[in-house]
Amino acid sequence: MEKKPNLKLSAESLPMLEKNESDESQTKLKRELGLMDGASIIIGIIVGSGIFVSPKGVLQYSGSIGLSLIIWIVSGLLSLVGALCYAELGTMIPKSGGDYAYILDAFGPLPSFLYLWSALLVIMPTGNAITALTFANYVLEPFYPECEPPTDAVRIIAAMLICLLTAVNCQNVKMAAKVQGVFSITKVLALVLIIIAGLIHMIGGNAQNLSLENMMQDTTTSPGRIALSFYSGLFSYAGWNSLNFVTEELKEPNKNLPRAIYISLPMITVIYVLANIAYFAVLSPTELLSSSAVAVTFGNKLFGVMRWIMPFFVACSTFGAVNGGIFASSRLFFVGARNGHMPKSMALINIKHLTPIPCLILLCLITLGLLTTSDVYILINFTSFVESLFLTMSVGGLLYLRWKKPELPRPIKVNIVFPILFFIICGFLVIMPVFEEPHVVGIGLAIILSGVPVYAVFIGWRSKPTWLRQGILTMDNGIQKLFYAVPDDGHQD
Repeated sequence: MEKKPNLKLSAESLPMLEKNESDESQTKLKRELGLMDGASIIIGIIVGSGIFVSPKGVLQYSGSIGLSLIIWIVSGLLSLVGALCYAELGTMIPKSGGDYAYILDAFGPLPSFLYLWSALLVIMPTGNAITALTFANYVLEPFYPECEPPTDAVRIIAAMLICLLTAVNCQNVKMAAKVQGVFSITKVLALVLIIIAGLIHMIGGNAQNLSLENMMQDTTTSPGRIALSFYSGLFSYAGWNSLNFVTEELKEPNKNLPRAIYISLPMITVIYVLANIAYFAVLSPTELLSSSAVAVTFGNKLFGVMRWIMPFFVACSTFGAVNGGIFASSRLFFVGARNGHMPKSMALINIKHLTPIPCLILLCLITLGLLTTSDVYILINFTSFVESLFLTMSVGGLLYLRWKKPELPRPIKVNIVFPILFFIICGFLVIMPVFEEPHVVGIGLAIILSGVPVYAVFIGWRSKPTWLRQGILTMDNGIQKLFYAVPDDGHQD
C-alpha cells in the first residue's frame, strides 16, 4: 500500500518533503504545456473585453481616427518588443512569477514584494473581476434590450463564472489549457466576423470615415493625452507577458516561449488593427464615442436580427480571458509564497491534482470581494499606471543584469536596442499622465507604498513574538491538511 505523505507543515517536515530520491515521485508543477498551449494562453488572456470596449478610450484621447490606428499599431509593436525582452528574462531567470521573479533577482526583496502587493490588491483580481462583470453584462444583454441588466444579477453571474473557472484550474492544468484553447479560437472568430462584416460594408462604398481628410481631423498634440490613449490601447494588449508566469510548466521554454510570442502577438496586432478599421468603417467617431460597448453597437447597426451574435461572442471572449487570468495570476502568488513573501501555505501543491489550490482559492476570494463594490471600475483608471511602472522596473532589471551580471546564461538574448527603447517608452507612459490626471498617479503610488509597512512588519521583522509565529504555523498546518497539499519538491533556490 502506498505510504501517505506527512501533512504536518513544520520546520522538521519541510526539508524531508523537499528532498525526494526520485524525480518521478516529486510533488511539483509539471511541464505539461506545449507550444500551442502557450500561444493560446497568450491569445486567451490578451483578447478579452479590451478590444470590444477600448477603441472608445483610444479615440477619446487621441482625437482622430488616423492617430487611433497608429496607436493600435504601435501598441502591438510595443507589446511584441516587451514580450521579446521578457523572453530573455524568462529564460535567463527560468522561474514562474513573471515580473515578481525578475524584480526580485535584479533589485531585491522589497521592490519585488511591492509588485506582489500591488498585483494582489489591484492588478490581478481587478482585471479578472472586470472581465467577469463584462461577461455577465453581455450574457444578460439580450434579455434586457431596452435597459441595463440588474446589478445583482450581473454580480451573481460574474461570481459564478469566477468560482467555476477557479474549480477548473484547481482540477487539472491540462483541463484549464483545453478550456483556454477552445475559447481562444472562439474569440478570434468573433473578431474575424467583425473584420469580414466591415470589409463587406466598405466594398459597398461606405468608407467615408476612412477618407484622408477625415482620418486626421481633431488629432491631439498633447503628450499627456497621447500617453492616456496608449493606456487604453495597451489595456487591450494586456497579458503579452502572461506566459512568463507559467515558465516552469512550459515544455522546452527556451524554444517554445519565443515561438509562442512570434505566433500570438503579430496575429493579435493584425486582427486588432483590422477590427478597428471595420469599426470606423461602420461607426462615425460620434457614434463610437457615445457607445459603452463598441462591438454591440457595431452589431446592432450591421447584423439586424442576428445582432445577438456579438454579445454571445463577447461573452465567449471574456470567458476565456477570465480563465487565462486565473491560471497565470495564481502562479504569481504561488511563487511569492515560495520566497517567503506570502504565507507558506500559499506555496503548497495538492497531492492529487498537482495544482496550487490554496493560491487559486485566495485569488478567487479576493476577486469575489471586488464584485461587491461599484468602485471596482475606478481601479481600472490607475491599474495601467501601476502596471507600466513595474514593467519599466522589470526591463530596467534586464538592463541592470546585462551590466552587473554579464556571465548569466541567456538562451535568448535580444538586441540591446529593444530593452532600451521599451524602457524609454514605458517611462514616458509613467511620467506623462502626471500632468493630465495627477490623481491617477497619486492613488497608484499610495497603493504601492502601502505595502512598505506590511513588508516591514511581516517579512522584515525577524524577531516576531512566539505567539505570533505559533499562530502563523497553526494556520499553515490547517490549510495544508484542508487542501491535502505538500510543498513544491521540484523547486530549488
